[in-house]
Amino acid sequence: MPSSQIVLGFDVSLNRIGVAIGNLITRDARPLLQINNRDKNQRFAEIARLVSDWEPESLIVGVPSHPDGAPLPNTAFCQRFANQLRGRFSKPVIELNENFTSLAARDRSGRQIKALLGSASIDADESIDAWAAVEILEQFLRA
Repeated sequence: MPSSQIVLGFDVSLNRIGVAIGNLITRDARPLLQINNRDKNQRFAEIARLVSDWEPESLIVGVPSHPDGAPLPNTAFCQRFANQLRGRFSKPVIELNENFTSLAARDRSGRQIKALLGSASIDADESIDAWAAVEILEQFLRA
């Protein structure tokens, strides 16, 4: 049995990082937060806090590509981010194809998102990347 039941998922872009948390036992995921800071050091300071607080077993990073597997302009950026996570946190990092996760996150109805959020502080309209991270984790948890 794994030492932790928690995984963190990341939807990465130049401007933001969406973060979701998932449970390996219940196989569910929810948005955690969205890091809206472009400064690399501040991004990783926030991620370090999350890793320390949640002690995840693994980190799951969405990496986009064309349907045939050819890289997109931001593929290398996401792969570098995954490598930086490996180097900084000594946790298993799994790269997962994240094609269409932002579209899928946008397709969730406002009513469903509000019902899932309840009184949580994350705002559905300003957290599309956190919801895309949920899509990434859900894909991982279904595998």
